[in-house]
Amino acid sequence: MPKTAPLLLDDLRRYAIARSLFKPTTLPAAIQRLGFVQADPIRAPARAQDLTLRHRVKDYRAGDLELRYARLNVEEDCFVNYGFVPREHLRLLHPRIARQGWDAKTATQAEAIQAFVRSHGPAHPKQVQAHFQLGQTRNAWGGSSNATTHLLDAMHYRGLLRVKRREQGLRIYEAVQHVEDESSSPQEKALDLLRLILAKYAPLPARSLSQLCSMTRYGAPQLQAEVKKALAHAQQLFPSAEVEGVRWFWPEGEEPRSKRWKLDEELRLLAPFDPIVWDRLRFELFWGWAYRFEAYTPPAKRRLGYYALPMLWRGEVQGWANASVDERGQSLQLQCGYQSGKAPQDAAFKAALAEESQRLALFLGLPGSA
Repeated sequence: MPKTAPLLLDDLRRYAIARSLFKPTTLPAAIQRLGFVQADPIRAPARAQDLTLRHRVKDYRAGDLELRYARLNVEEDCFVNYGFVPREHLRLLHPRIARQGWDAKTATQAEAIQAFVRSHGPAHPKQVQAHFQLGQTRNAWGGSSNATTHLLDAMHYRGLLRVKRREQGLRIYEAVQHVEDESSSPQEKALDLLRLILAKYAPLPARSLSQLCSMTRYGAPQLQAEVKKALAHAQQLFPSAEVEGVRWFWPEGEEPRSKRWKLDEELRLLAPFDPIVWDRLRFELFWGWAYRFEAYTPPAKRRLGYYALPMLWRGEVQGWANASVDERGQSLQLQCGYQSGKAPQDAAFKAALAEESQRLALFLGLPGSA
């Protein structure tokens, strides 16, 4: 029987890229395959969910997810972060038991709002505000925010409301009631959460898997004890190997050394929350430098820029680009930086960057990009 070749970091890097950058497919199929798409409201030059999906959905355009959301079998909800999940995964997240309970006054207000939305149909926050006049409340940053908006968010989190659609970026809510999935035990649900994490982010260093498991306390706080127990047995539950002193995990049925994992010649500018670059520890292990998301870093302290998009080409993250549209809304502007201090002196690289710039302009719907 032939001896299995040792698993190398190069194998893991190639596997991580190729399994995530699958052949572009339909929007429903891409979300299903990803299992979760992280959302972010910043547009620079588009929202993170759109920047992630454009590499994986054929002919995708900025805003397509929001435009088609109401017709998709997808929910805006919380997993390890806030984003979009196939509806079938709601059984792992709901009924969600929030870690912090409501006082009697808040619970009564929530019950009244749910009854209002149930009787009036999908509701805009302004409609609810006009009817209940809840005033202002203190937010998590110490400032003041609309109490109705704050309570609607909390009701959505607790599974009393769902996002029906968005209008100009604002959530339109409808009433919902999540029924407990009694066909699966809490232990089975916790294991399915781990499978969902690995399917999205694999291969994962043990420390990153642990971090993501701890982050499920956001989406599934009621399963935290079971998640911790499943994580403790991860080496018995999932394929793994130690490479250069680090224990790595990946989904059942996949082989990182397989020749099916092939890299292509396209250059891609990735969203800061793209699954290929999301794990900053893995990023450093793969590419030897630290990528940081600096949108909330004071401008004087930024090294990469406000919304730097990691630049992936031929299996290497060569650098990054900050993308913007000119004031007239006519053309795309890229400000590129390189980890080595200069761009690769390769005609193929220049052509690949130009092609990616054209694809990004087309995705944004800029004039002359079709």
